[in-house]
Amino acid sequence: MHPQTSEFLNTISSKDTLSADEFRRATREAPTHTDRFYVVFMTLLHLGAIGALFFFSWANLFSAVVLYTISGLGITVGYHRLLTHRSFKTPKWLERLWAFFGTLAIEGGPVTWVGQHRHHHAESDSDFEPHNVRQGFWWAHFFWIFKRYPQWYQQAQKKRFAPDLMKDPVLLWLDRYYYVPSIFLTVGLLAWGGVGAFLWGFCLRAVLMYHATWLVNSAAHIWGYRFWPEELATNNWWVALVSFGEGWHNTHHKHPTSARHGLRAWEIDPSWILIWTMARLGLAKNIKLPATHELPWKQGVSV
Repeated sequence: MHPQTSEFLNTISSKDTLSADEFRRATREAPTHTDRFYVVFMTLLHLGAIGALFFFSWANLFSAVVLYTISGLGITVGYHRLLTHRSFKTPKWLERLWAFFGTLAIEGGPVTWVGQHRHHHAESDSDFEPHNVRQGFWWAHFFWIFKRYPQWYQQAQKKRFAPDLMKDPVLLWLDRYYYVPSIFLTVGLLAWGGVGAFLWGFCLRAVLMYHATWLVNSAAHIWGYRFWPEELATNNWWVALVSFGEGWHNTHHKHPTSARHGLRAWEIDPSWILIWTMARLGLAKNIKLPATHELPWKQGVSV
């Protein structure tokens, strides 16, 4: 390591907060390693998903579908549109409940997830973002998750990009112990339906949810159509289908705070339908949507 790099890292690793330039340099120069535990965990989880195919039952399928829906909407509605982009507001108890549902996807705690995603938007498709698709499909899809930064960098990322969430003690607890709900879920599945229920309701369901999320980072930056060509992200119908509407990603990158991603009639967005329903029930307010003048098809532009 170059002496200047070593001196820089020694200095910023002890700082409470980093400036934008310091964080970008830290992203480039901080030492990283492959998270072997996560590699083993993902390998075993995928083997469990394959094993689930030998334990089919309608009850097991039902558990997988229900938990896929709950954990998936916990990510899309809870972690993403509510916590990351503040596209709408809910009562605090409901906000925390959505965060709890998000932990069941085993994609990390809410503060960490939000910090990484806001970082992604701040440095989208550049060398400074976590899953830059310009480094290749497979890097953006899942190889990036095995790259582990030092603890001080992870804390700096949360403090820089998610300081609002760090003020909530419940979200901080969920962030630190995000795996605990899944432990109780595992015990419950085994008690309810044995190994088959665990393999379907936990392993296969989690693997499918992981890949649905990862496809937004990979496929929805490569294949599909763009209403806003200046954004590399695309609108991809089959990614939207498996990710509760997150595949309308070109729209999302152009209007990140919009609670609705599928803006055209054919762009089905289940996450938006749920948010709309919560609003009708008085459980969601201050919903953000793009202004009409920001939509090219409202201005007679061919798209």
